[in-house]
Amino acid sequence: MAQLAVQRFVVRTLLSLPTPILRLLSGGGVVYRGGRTLDPRLQFLAASSARAPSMTTLSPPDARQANTQGLAALTAALEPGVRTEPLVIPGPAGDIPARVYRPDNQDPAKPVLVFAHFGGGVIGDLETSEAFCGILAAIVRCQVVSVDYRLAPEHRFPAGLDDVLNAYRWVRDHAGQFGGPEGQAAIGGDSMGGNFAAVIAQDLKRAGEPQPALQLLVYPCVDVASETASMTTYAEAFPLTRVIMDWFMGHYMGPGDDPADPRLSPVREADLTGLAPAVVITAGFDPLVDQGEAYAKRLRDAGAPTVYRCYDSLAHGFTAFTGAVPCADVACREIAGLVREGLEGRIR
Repeated sequence: MAQLAVQRFVVRTLLSLPTPILRLLSGGGVVYRGGRTLDPRLQFLAASSARAPSMTTLSPPDARQANTQGLAALTAALEPGVRTEPLVIPGPAGDIPARVYRPDNQDPAKPVLVFAHFGGGVIGDLETSEAFCGILAAIVRCQVVSVDYRLAPEHRFPAGLDDVLNAYRWVRDHAGQFGGPEGQAAIGGDSMGGNFAAVIAQDLKRAGEPQPALQLLVYPCVDVASETASMTTYAEAFPLTRVIMDWFMGHYMGPGDDPADPRLSPVREADLTGLAPAVVITAGFDPLVDQGEAYAKRLRDAGAPTVYRCYDSLAHGFTAFTGAVPCADVACREIAGLVREGLEGRIR
């Protein structure tokens, strides 16, 4: 813990330097691409990370450890006024670990939100989304259940997705236990977690079940076969590159899986009518930005009340940078405000 405290102090001291100095330490100049300018703190982090081995050179277990260690110095502490407790959710493939975030000022009219963390289906854990889930719980004033789903390649598609779907159904059916309206829940996630949230809304429709109260999709991966312009423009972005995305999918998908399957690429589902209201968020410096925007447009065109925001100066994974990048913290709080408005029926 002492070593982590020192690491956090060093990182945050460096990132508090004036913008010209940060850019000088990052190699000089402004990172401007695709009509967007990268936040100077992210520019510094990108330059620093370039000196470390790429995730693609690591085994999945080693990549998970490196991810956890790297994010520990960047993420904020748990939001004040929010308590956590462990939860075990029964599932057909075995127990599913989870963590509950309970705000002190909970609004009993707000449905519980089930959340899935980022990580390409290969890395990430409950710590990955700790700060963001706390922000959601505090600002939305609802309980949040973060799901520790199975990871690939030990458990390839659709294992992790099915864990989150089963967790969502269980939480929805026990919603009163979480202090929210009976029989209601919202679904959300970032990156691969956003993929899961989008697919789950579609799966529920196919099964004839009620839609979630809301779907929160933060820089979602909704097309694993994407060839959009942003996959080229931001192919070398920090921290998600196109090469890393391919590495994730190489571990996540099995040899017989079809990238065009809507359970892998929900944007390829032909009929999006009847889906839940949506909050769709993208980051400007992200290979996935185009597909997230395209999915928001398709949802809106299909009649789903949808709000779309792109944080142009931020990069993929910003929900985990709340302790070191001020505009990432601001963005997360704005997103939580949009979720609150969505659950109050104020999305049109």
